[in-house]
Amino acid sequence: MTALCGNDSSMQKNPPPGASNLNCKSMSYKILAINPGSTSTKIALYEDEKPLLETTLRHPVQEVARFADAIDQSDWRRDLILEALREKGYDIHDLSAVIGRGGLVHPIPGGVYEVNPKMCDDLIHAEKKHVCNLGALIALEIATQIGAKAFIADPPVVDEMIEEAHYTGFPECRRRSIFHALNHKATARVHCKAQGVEYEDVNLIVCHLGSGISIAAHRKGLIIDVNNALDGEGPFAAERAGSIPASDLVRMCFSGQYTETELCSRLRSKGGLMAYLGTNSLIEIEERIARGDEQARMTINALCYVISKQIGSMATALAGKIDGIILTGGMAYDDFVVGYIRDHCSFLAPISVYPGENELQSLAANALMVLRGEAAPKVYE
Repeated sequence: MTALCGNDSSMQKNPPPGASNLNCKSMSYKILAINPGSTSTKIALYEDEKPLLETTLRHPVQEVARFADAIDQSDWRRDLILEALREKGYDIHDLSAVIGRGGLVHPIPGGVYEVNPKMCDDLIHAEKKHVCNLGALIALEIATQIGAKAFIADPPVVDEMIEEAHYTGFPECRRRSIFHALNHKATARVHCKAQGVEYEDVNLIVCHLGSGISIAAHRKGLIIDVNNALDGEGPFAAERAGSIPASDLVRMCFSGQYTETELCSRLRSKGGLMAYLGTNSLIEIEERIARGDEQARMTINALCYVISKQIGSMATALAGKIDGIILTGGMAYDDFVVGYIRDHCSFLAPISVYPGENELQSLAANALMVLRGEAAPKVYE
């Protein structure tokens, strides 16, 4: 990896000395947002709030398999991004900032963070090797080339949980906050803007429904409780197993039938709908239900049931003081899923639906807030 942690602040593009917030808001900014996935890299170029480019760079499995570790893909993915921008006729030297999806660093509060050497080192040597760890590293590489700033925003390890929520039945096992923090925070803010209220003034239950599911209690701008959507907690999902009876899982661990890697893979990518039905596609499942597949019908009902139960638990975390329930993520496009949740949870609070994952737009919006002086970047330590 070349110049991975170089970040000479004297080279950064900043507003003119003495510029006021008003001046910052009148300036125009171009922002590159980067979101690495297991077999793709999504990028978007924004000029202020206006999208100029949004594209997905597909990575064949055999290409990704060349690399022993996700971190080793950094230079390769960076070069693909730069090539894609050149082909579209965009000059990276016009960028004001680059922002990447945050990675699995140590737990931190939500917000925008400037990428620094400490963050780079923690990502390179992270205990959990996930491709999202590349976002900050690639952002810094590109930003360093042009003298701009690199940021991340609301990484998956945002931890604002109240201390009680960290407790389990074993002192050796502490509940961890790993979830879709970026989409949670961004969608909550979009909702609050539409309602004419401030995020920091309301209580919300936000449900990200995708290949993984995370359901969180947002209390006046802080996420005070949420299930660990990566390691196996909460509802099962399209690919993730969710909470498993502890004794059964222990017996599987010692059965001799699985390695640690195989069981972790089952929990994170081969559980849930994949385990029961061999597919993660709600469209395919509903087609099977229409043909009379009883197992498919029961499984999708069970999925919606455990989602609704988790929403109920977050209502308790907020002591029943809930201003709204938000459904987002890919499953929020599905009428049956949304209808089931409405039937079981609308007595708690009004339900609003924001389908999809607008992560690139969210990243760009966070960077823009900093460039305009509307928010100060936090320091990762």
